[in-house]
Amino acid sequence: MIVAQRYALVAYVKDAIGEFVESLRRELHPQLPHLGAHVTLLPPRYLTGDEPTALETMETLCKSVEPFEVSLGEVETFIPVTPTVFIRVAHAAYRMRELHDLLNVNGLACSEEWPYMPHLTIVKMGAEDKAQHAYRVARIRWAEFDDGRCIEIRDLTFVREVAQNHWVDLADIPLGQRLARTPAYRR
Repeated sequence: MIVAQRYALVAYVKDAIGEFVESLRRELHPQLPHLGAHVTLLPPRYLTGDEPTALETMETLCKSVEPFEVSLGEVETFIPVTPTVFIRVAHAAYRMRELHDLLNVNGLACSEEWPYMPHLTIVKMGAEDKAQHAYRVARIRWAEFDDGRCIEIRDLTFVREVAQNHWVDLADIPLGQRLARTPAYRR
């Protein structure tokens, strides 16, 4: 039996902000498997074509988009829709929306459940009351965070879900006219 797998496109945040989010996530929900801090460009979806064609589409389209910087705003939540706590992308969120719209085509096209909103997820809890607590803690910690609040969107990673809450990197995709992708792992 072949099980359809979901795919997504993310930009990992590998700086002090990323370390902050990963540490806070471990504190708030230690049972979750490790998940690198990231902003999502294409939320989880099933492909309508094959994986190599989807990758080729992303590589081609991403060459036309130069790297850019976004700044992060306040901690927010998607409650009551989902028990998710996140940091909103404030300045230059439109750049992420434009890139999302550019890439949401052909075999990658998906009618998404909710409107695309650029953000950096801190944690998705199992229930609303736990998310409310996580939200309060995250707001305090983020207010105390004294490092920069800007992240550069330069390299994207195509990922596949292999089990619930477990994603594997398939390929790195640079923005702009830099060198071609490098496989994240060998199949």
